[in-house]
Amino acid sequence: MEELSPFELEIACLIIETLNLEDLVPEDIDPEAPLFGEGLGLDSIDALELALAISKTYGFQLRSDDAENKRIFASLRALSQHIEQNRTK
Repeated sequence: MEELSPFELEIACLIIETLNLEDLVPEDIDPEAPLFGEGLGLDSIDALELALAISKTYGFQLRSDDAENKRIFASLRALSQHIEQNRTK
């Protein structure tokens, strides 16, 4: 498994805290593994909670009707890159 960048580590912490995944530590999350389904196993409710936390923390909206959501939420690495490119704080 690849090592997490500092920002990926920050996002991994946000995911764990937001979704109360107490049995995980950030380093357990493979940056290229899927966040949904067979990877981390998140579901659509988790996506909504995560989008709200990202909005509060980084100052931009992830919209539920965005056609790019599948790509944005594909993995920790993809999500981290999207947040880094769009954050306002």
